[in-house]
Amino acid sequence: MTTYVWDYLREYAEEREELLDAVDTVFQSGQLVLGQSVSGFEQEFAAYHGQPHCVGVDNGTNAIVLGLQALGVKPGDDVLTVSNTAAPTVLAIDAVGARPVFVDVREEDYLMRTDLLAGALTERTTAIVPVHLYGQCVDMAAVTAFAERHGLKVLEDCAQAHGARQHGRLAGTMGDAAAFSFYPTKVLGAYGDGGAVVTHDAGTDAELRRLRYYGMEDRYYVVQTPGHNSRLDEVQAEILRRKLRRLDTYVEGRRRVARRYAEGLGDTGLVLPANAVGNDHVHYVHVVRHPERDRIIERLKAYDIELNISYPWPVHTMSGFAHLGYHEGDLPVTERLAKEIFSLPMYPSLPQHVQEKVIEALREVIAGL
Repeated sequence: MTTYVWDYLREYAEEREELLDAVDTVFQSGQLVLGQSVSGFEQEFAAYHGQPHCVGVDNGTNAIVLGLQALGVKPGDDVLTVSNTAAPTVLAIDAVGARPVFVDVREEDYLMRTDLLAGALTERTTAIVPVHLYGQCVDMAAVTAFAERHGLKVLEDCAQAHGARQHGRLAGTMGDAAAFSFYPTKVLGAYGDGGAVVTHDAGTDAELRRLRYYGMEDRYYVVQTPGHNSRLDEVQAEILRRKLRRLDTYVEGRRRVARRYAEGLGDTGLVLPANAVGNDHVHYVHVVRHPERDRIIERLKAYDIELNISYPWPVHTMSGFAHLGYHEGDLPVTERLAKEIFSLPMYPSLPQHVQEKVIEALREVIAGL
C-alpha cells in the first residue's frame, strides 16, 4: 500500500459515530443555513482563543478576503506578506484589489523576516499579513510594533497554526484579526471546506457579518458596499464543534509524531523543523530540507512512499502573478528553500508502523546518495 503525506480514514473510523451524530443533529434541527451550529461554533472557537468575536465563513481564502476588507484594506493598497506560502494567501490580497508586497523569510524556520518590513513599506501600505507557516508563529511582537509605528492593520494568516502559541499567546490573538482555514488536512479540519475570522473588535465583527451575507444588514437590503455569499456550512460547523473539543489532543498527537522523526532522522543530514524562540509548534506540515530533495523523493517511490512539497514554487515566481513585477532572485532565501524542502507524513492518527517505514526508507535512500 502506498504511503501518502495525509490520510483521514483512520481518524474517521475512530470518530465516525460522533461525526455522523453531528450531521444528524443539523438535519434534525430544521436550520440548514446560519443556524445554531454555526453560531455555536463561533462562540466556542472565540472562547478557545479568549476572544469576543468569531465569524464563520465558507473557506480559508475568503476568511482572508473578508478579513482584509473588514479591516479597511481597499483597491490600490499595498499589503506586506511572504511568497513562501500557499497561493491562497496572495490570491486573497489580490482579490480585494490590493497589491501583495513580499519580504523574504528566515533560513532557520522559514518564517517572515520582520527586519525586512521597513524596506518593503510604501506610502500605500495599509496592512500586514504574517503567515504562521507550517504550524508556528511569526515574531508577532516585531510585527505589531512595526504596525503600530506606521498605522497598519495586522491580519494573521492562521490557516496552518490552530492551537500554536508564542510566549503563551495563541496564534490568532496577536493582531487586529486572524483568518483560519478548516480544510480537511488542517490541524482542526472539517470534512469539506470552511473558514473563520477571529477578532477582538466589535466593529470588525459587525462588518465581517455584513460582508459574508451579501453586504446586507437587513434581509434583502445591501448597504454601503456589496459583500459576498460566504457562509460557513451548518454541517461543517457542527462537525467542527465536535472536533474542537479534541484540538489539543490533535496537537499533542502531531508533536508525538514530530518527536519520533527527530529521533529517527536527526543524524541523516536532513534539516529538520526548528522551533523559533518562544514558539509552541503544532506541526501542521512536517517540512524537512535536503539539497538532493528531488532524488530523494524519486527514490522513495520504490518504497511506495509518495511525498509532497510545500511549496515547490514561490508565489512571486508563478506566471499568474507576473503582473506584480517580481523576478527570480528577488527573494533568495524563499527561492532556495523551494528547491530543497519536502513534507513527511504528518497527522495525529499516523500509524506508528507507517512512520517507521518512512524513517527506514529515508535512512536507506539518503545513505545511498
